[in-house]
Amino acid sequence: MSGTVVDHEIVIVGAGFSGIGTAIALRRAGFDDFLMIDEADGVGGTWHWNTYPGIAVDIPSFSYQYSFEQQRSWSRVYAPGRELKAYAEHCVRKYGLRPRIRFGATVDRADFDDALHLWRVRTGAGDEITCRYLIGATGVLTRPKLPDIPGAERFRGQIMHTARWDHGVDLRGKRVGIIGTGASAIQIIPEIAPQVAQLVVFQRTPIWCLPRPDAPVPPAVRGLMRLPGGQSVTRWLSQAFVELTFPLSAHYYKVLPVVKVGERQGLAHLRNQVRDPEIRAKLTPKYALGCKRPSFSNDYLKTFNHENVTLETDPITEITASGLRSTGRHHQVDVLIMATGFKVMESGNMPTFDLHGSGGTRLEDWWDTHRLQAYEGVSVPGFPNFFTIIGPYGYNGASYFTLIEMQTTHILRLLRNARRKAATRIEVTAAANDRYFREMLNRRGTQVFWQDSCALANSYYFDKNGDVPLRAMSTPEAAWRAAHFDLRDYTFESTRSRTANADRSLVEGTVEGA
Repeated sequence: MSGTVVDHEIVIVGAGFSGIGTAIALRRAGFDDFLMIDEADGVGGTWHWNTYPGIAVDIPSFSYQYSFEQQRSWSRVYAPGRELKAYAEHCVRKYGLRPRIRFGATVDRADFDDALHLWRVRTGAGDEITCRYLIGATGVLTRPKLPDIPGAERFRGQIMHTARWDHGVDLRGKRVGIIGTGASAIQIIPEIAPQVAQLVVFQRTPIWCLPRPDAPVPPAVRGLMRLPGGQSVTRWLSQAFVELTFPLSAHYYKVLPVVKVGERQGLAHLRNQVRDPEIRAKLTPKYALGCKRPSFSNDYLKTFNHENVTLETDPITEITASGLRSTGRHHQVDVLIMATGFKVMESGNMPTFDLHGSGGTRLEDWWDTHRLQAYEGVSVPGFPNFFTIIGPYGYNGASYFTLIEMQTTHILRLLRNARRKAATRIEVTAAANDRYFREMLNRRGTQVFWQDSCALANSYYFDKNGDVPLRAMSTPEAAWRAAHFDLRDYTFESTRSRTANADRSLVEGTVEGA
């Protein structure tokens, strides 16, 4: 496997929707020599690992799918998690990807070989796989984040993270504590509240919760999708809704009044759903809508009307043998659920493995020095032949599937051009990367994130440098740029041309010496 032989032209790390979408795009473009590697024992990524009660997509299903592989069988406007998992398996079967996936393998490290223009990928099993191009498709909802609370090792009950749900734990009649009120918690809390004896919700920061336009997909809509062009209509309406509720409202906050309208709707929803004014005040965000990703639910807020549900907003000081101690009191629990999200803009998650580029430079070190950045969210100078689906300043907040298709369009333009030129090394120029990074920083002025109130949001959008590495543009602009970026922003080089140049220099040197 090792040495000068390239085992595969392309290695894709990840078999979630990023990896699946990338693999399908490669096959359709005639790039058939690729291998997908995933540490799980099945496909789906987030939808393989996350199986907690109530899990569902948080944008309409008509948008949460590939544009080229739309299906009519979604049971609801917001599909449950099991249907997303089934959709992933369907795509793998239809496009013949399973023989190209290596399951149960963890990528620990990848090193770029400057002389041979290839990547040496090392797995947890100790073997090495070589490839010309390496694509990071591990997503961001990959590595569960555990809270740094003292005493967890003393707890005598059961602890589980939402991303690793233990279905063997029976919650019926139990005293349950759940830490966090983000997207996962909003789905879990209404599901488990009727089963448990007591539920204590530990909230650090309230989340904006808006009404969710969810329902079983009506027969009329199913009928429309069977008509010529009908599926396009439903998808267009869904895409417009998604675009309006995040990319446009977040990135053009000072231009469009969408956020203010959403805030009024969110506050009215809160008033209608929560009876107790004191609890309602605790659930009211003190930051602008959009500082962190909002959630949509018709059941979450009204759960706090139940007598067996307690909202605790005092900070947790420690985990004890029998529960949790907050500033005000001790809460006894039998089961502790960590709804604390994932490492998103943090070390160890972007990427999930140790990546060393040209000259041995470590990507995490490069980002520590230069701040999180990547040209069009795809490439980083000094890391040739490496592309990422969700790099810094790549995702604008729309459907994740839209991102996948845009980034694979970008990557395929590079691979096709390399084939035409017989090139074996593709690298973004430092000048192009710097230009794009400056552009993203200069667009901050219209974004919602830079209001003073966002400092109260505890949002994972902000990295350790205080940046928000989201792509500050609308989806149509991002899609256009993926298809039209200047190829001269990259250098294309061949090992053969380097060898020929070296030989020519040797001959010329001999003549001159004579």
